[in-house]
Amino acid sequence: MQATRSAPIPKSLRELFWDCRFASLRWDKHRDFIVTRVLAEGTWQQVRWLRSRLNDNELKEWLIGRRGRGLSRQQLRFWQLVLGLPHRQVTGWLACRQGIWEQTVRR
Repeated sequence: MQATRSAPIPKSLRELFWDCRFASLRWDKHRDFIVTRVLAEGTWQQVRWLRSRLNDNELKEWLIGRRGRGLSRQQLRFWQLVLGLPHRQVTGWLACRQGIWEQTVRR
């Protein structure tokens, strides 16, 4: 049975939120923060919990809407494969991220 949208986040995710007041996190208020952390740093069990809240299509749309922000290059490529994001689109997001340091290093 799925918990209500305002229910506390399960204790199994506590380790991901070491830098904030875990007990105050709520799905309805902190959804983007929670999704980003779980996709970026979660174990497969924690990701399974997330996928019980958002199906793969919803996760895909969430990533598209944020243009992959909050995920590293490697993490974004992983989710590209898992969720079937278009390669060209993800490559475009990553190209837009390149700052001065990346441009200097790659020359």
